[in-house]
Amino acid sequence: MIQDNLLLILSLLFAISILTMISGKLKVAYPIFLVISGLLVSLIPGIPHISLHPDLVFLIFLPPLLYAAAWNTSWNDFWRWKRPISLLGFGLVIFTSAAVAWVSNLLIPDFSLAAGFLLGGIISPPDAIAATSVLQGLKVPKRAIIILEGESLVNDAASLIVFRFALAAIMTGQFHFWQATGTFFMVAILGIVIGLAIAHFVYFIHRFFPTTPEIDAAFTLISPYIMYITAEHFHVSGVLAVVSGGLFLTFRSQDIFSYEARIQVIGLWNTLVFLMNGFVFILIGLQLPDIIKGMENYSVSEAISYAVIISLVTILIRIMWVFPATYIPRRLFKSIREKESNPGWRNVLLVGWSGMRGVVSLASALAVPLTLADNQAFPHRNLILFITFVVILFTLVLQGLSLKPLIRLLKIEGDEKLSENREALDLRLQLARAVLTHMNTRYAKEIAENETYKRVHDRYARMISITQKKLENQEAVNETQSFLPHYRQMLLDLVEVRRRELNSFRHNNSFSEELIREREWELDLEEARLRR
Repeated sequence: MIQDNLLLILSLLFAISILTMISGKLKVAYPIFLVISGLLVSLIPGIPHISLHPDLVFLIFLPPLLYAAAWNTSWNDFWRWKRPISLLGFGLVIFTSAAVAWVSNLLIPDFSLAAGFLLGGIISPPDAIAATSVLQGLKVPKRAIIILEGESLVNDAASLIVFRFALAAIMTGQFHFWQATGTFFMVAILGIVIGLAIAHFVYFIHRFFPTTPEIDAAFTLISPYIMYITAEHFHVSGVLAVVSGGLFLTFRSQDIFSYEARIQVIGLWNTLVFLMNGFVFILIGLQLPDIIKGMENYSVSEAISYAVIISLVTILIRIMWVFPATYIPRRLFKSIREKESNPGWRNVLLVGWSGMRGVVSLASALAVPLTLADNQAFPHRNLILFITFVVILFTLVLQGLSLKPLIRLLKIEGDEKLSENREALDLRLQLARAVLTHMNTRYAKEIAENETYKRVHDRYARMISITQKKLENQEAVNETQSFLPHYRQMLLDLVEVRRRELNSFRHNNSFSEELIREREWELDLEEARLRR
């Protein structure tokens, strides 16, 4: 069990953290390193077998992973691109699940259609972390990133519902299409209702109770588990409860969190998601030797061939889907053509090729029960786990490593840079005007009599004047693009100078430790602002 091998798991997590740092140096997305790490773990001689009960896999891993994905999603962007997100998140998941079910049923001996749908539900959702970490720092259209992130929220929910229905069909041996369709909508709608109800309650606590940053961070960690467990208790979708509740709280986060709470929450969730990703891949790596031994009548070479074929099917299905899903609605509806610019076939192909599978698929596979209701071994469980791991490995390595060359080959460039710069200048202008209006109304007497107040007032007045000139002059905007990075680096250098001085003061005992820590906190906030 896990508790008996805790030191081993912590050591492997430490090793994976080191590998992730190396991935940053090599500029390779860390999910690619994680899946390779899982494979390498399985090859270590004498590695002990570690298992986690399937019922606990969803309970431990899904709520925080889904909540983190919702937390990083902009509701306004999500709603703006709801049509392509829905077509990918629901339509493509169902299409992929059906295609994988049909192919695996024909390809693998004694592999039932229900088992095929179970496998399809597991491997149908692409992983947003994998795609965005690969695309990070590349000049790609913002629209593509928003669609990929929004899709991951919806497709996780849709695929896990397909997974549950297929699992129920295998466990009971019965499946009624129309009954399942009605149950699907009831499970989805009630899950959303429960998620929103709990999110409103959590919002009320954050908003009207005297919380601290530590309590706020704790609530954000506890909330997804409450949403998930409550929904599952009433036999509705815990996944949709977490997603809907997370989106609501994300949208209202500016009303309930102080700056200290936001900094703590962001750090907490980044660390938690990274560790959970690493832990899941370690878990599959530690189980892989036993999985291979328990693949019934299938050899490793046969299982690999099945997995590679199914991987190619998932890749081709996605590419086949994205083009009709993009262009048919544009051809049929004039309103879509008027509201949305033509994305171009290159950007559509980029979204189609960004279908790497990841941790949610692996967690789903690990959650497949060990036995049926009559205590017989679950049919093809080890084969399903093996195929899932190979599909993740295949798509992450093939598609993940080829994305950058593909972007260069297709000459894809982000088209929002100029508009974003102008938008940033306009935002700065509006904020400076608001400050100036407030000072003139509230502090008019102090500005007239006190030089310090006047200097602050004049600073914002100059900011308005300079920003207006930049907005009027396009060349000034272009100059700003080359000027700002150097200016920002200078400010970062000044932060580092002050930090070194504080460190020397600490060693010399020139000032109290409490005072030095307060100044370090201020410098940390300033550096965080500059680096963002």
